[in-house]
Amino acid sequence: MNTGDLPPISIPAGDYDRLIALVDAAERAPTPVVDFLAQELNRAEVVADDQCPNIVRVGSLVAYRDGANDRYRTVRLVWPLEADVNRNRISVLSPVGAALLGMSPGQSITWPRPVGEPRTLTVLAVYGSDMPDPAA
Repeated sequence: MNTGDLPPISIPAGDYDRLIALVDAAERAPTPVVDFLAQELNRAEVVADDQCPNIVRVGSLVAYRDGANDRYRTVRLVWPLEADVNRNRISVLSPVGAALLGMSPGQSITWPRPVGEPRTLTVLAVYGSDMPDPAA
């Protein structure tokens, strides 16, 4: 995928180093998701933590629309060990989590999937980590 076709994204400096370390560790057993996350981190603008109020970051509660099935979801983006699909907590190492990282409300991203048609997600709203988890 041409990175020129992807929306601009920002990653808070406080998360960036940990995300890079996560990708480095995961590259021992590379997957398409790890490759995609590495690509996203390489093209991201790294910004100060206080410049990220409406940017999807680890800990954010995010509402989005899945263009594949026109379904609306609200999830919390978390580190891999905190993921719990039953509580709508998705890992930054999941396909949806990697795609949402760094996005702002109104932005959409399309990426190729290993199986099936490309998938498009549109961010509708981003809330801080102080918001309660969505109902399962």
